[in-house]
Amino acid sequence: MMTSEFDLKHVSLHGHDLAYRRAGRGPTLLLIHGMAGSSRAWRAVMPELADRYDVIAPDLPGHGQSESPGGDYSLGNLSATLRDLLVVIGVERATIVGQSLGGGVAMQFVYQHPELAERLVLVGSGGLGREVSWMIRALSLPGAEYVAPAIFPGFVRDAGNRVADFAQRIGVRAPRLAEMWDAYASLTTPEHRTAFLRTVRAVIEPGGQAVSASDRLYLAATMPTLIVWGDADSIIPVSHAHEAHAAMAGSRLEIFPGVGHFPHAEDPERFAGVLLDFLATTDPAVNRDTASELQRRSHQAV
Repeated sequence: MMTSEFDLKHVSLHGHDLAYRRAGRGPTLLLIHGMAGSSRAWRAVMPELADRYDVIAPDLPGHGQSESPGGDYSLGNLSATLRDLLVVIGVERATIVGQSLGGGVAMQFVYQHPELAERLVLVGSGGLGREVSWMIRALSLPGAEYVAPAIFPGFVRDAGNRVADFAQRIGVRAPRLAEMWDAYASLTTPEHRTAFLRTVRAVIEPGGQAVSASDRLYLAATMPTLIVWGDADSIIPVSHAHEAHAAMAGSRLEIFPGVGHFPHAEDPERFAGVLLDFLATTDPAVNRDTASELQRRSHQAV
């Protein structure tokens, strides 16, 4: 449940409405949700994090309550949008936490705007290898926009919501299923469905993930990094976590047994504990040195 202090706020960026939630005081945490998700994905951990930190969770463009502009849903554009959000609301630097698609956005953010990033946290992140669920790959196929209305009809959403409400009333807790249902339900509206398909095609192709940061992970060597994954993730395999950890010198790796694609929702107590420990035991990347080191390493790679 969201508390009133996490009610949605709105800001206009380049003429488009962007929704976000914010609460707490202290160093800033920017929480970036996954594909077809929203800021609500972080609801189980936001109150505990806000006891010690300034927590900001946006709805990415075309997701949640944010406007669905036409055009560019690339990682670079989503990263630039979040940079603009931080500027407008007066945040100088933040620890960047991204789950699934949000992990890809987080890595792009750190790559493009290292001076704004203090740490990087990847949770079941995209952008670390080709493998991804066949369901998402299928939605990248030509013509998916014509089939999608039949796959995501409104009457199924309404019936499912009634079942979900009943389950909640009798105390049934299935957070993995709940996150997947929230994503499904969001795609029953045409504007969200269009934004989703554009987002999918920006990062996924029928053969798998089309965008990978694997060859640039070494550039984040000076960025304190935490990698969190569920060993039962059926969307993006846990092997990506091990490969990223090996490629990122000094990174921390936390594997949650029996947990799927949503560690922050499926085991929120452990997730919050791991994240808070990481924050307490690492120093933020130094602004000037981080930027110059990334530039130096990038020039060496050319």
